[in-house]
Amino acid sequence: MFSGIIEEFATIVAIEKDRENIDFSLKCSFTDELKIDQSVAHNGVCLTVVKIDGDIYTVTAMKETLERSNLGLLKVGDKVNVERSMLMNGRLDGHIVQGHVDETAVCTAMEDADGSTYFTFEYPENAEMARKGYFTVDKGSVTVNGVSLTVCNPGANTFQVAIIPYTLEHTNFCDIKPGSVVNIEFDILGKYIARLHQF
Repeated sequence: MFSGIIEEFATIVAIEKDRENIDFSLKCSFTDELKIDQSVAHNGVCLTVVKIDGDIYTVTAMKETLERSNLGLLKVGDKVNVERSMLMNGRLDGHIVQGHVDETAVCTAMEDADGSTYFTFEYPENAEMARKGYFTVDKGSVTVNGVSLTVCNPGANTFQVAIIPYTLEHTNFCDIKPGSVVNIEFDILGKYIARLHQF
């Protein structure tokens, strides 16, 4: 379980394909605090640490994860938002994030907001998925590349988020531009409510 509050971005130093899986090796400041079997969210995807070698750790993404997320598009040198699982003894600063990415979205626009930046994202329009809670609502929560954000101006299959300068500088939002593919996780509460309405 995560909060969507990114600790930092890690840098990919190696990518190795293993049949249908991909092993990603990354470097970040807290590698020495990690342990094997620990869960770490990478661009919002919960992955298990399988190897630690000095200041580099390795995680494995399976086929299902690669098909639903942007991880398969990553290259050596790319920045990846990382967050360790949250401790259950403090404040929940973001929102409840499972680390189970639902699908990808594409950035369609960026707009300066006199200090902050509005990003617009579009995901495939699918009425059946919407009935299951895969949609956004105004002032609701959404996770973009692991970042807990508040939705504004939602459409049938689009939404905007406002990014403050701190978030822009300390997450890989600094690299997102129109055409960029991001991971999105819709609010789990919305999914449960949508499911209850089907009975």
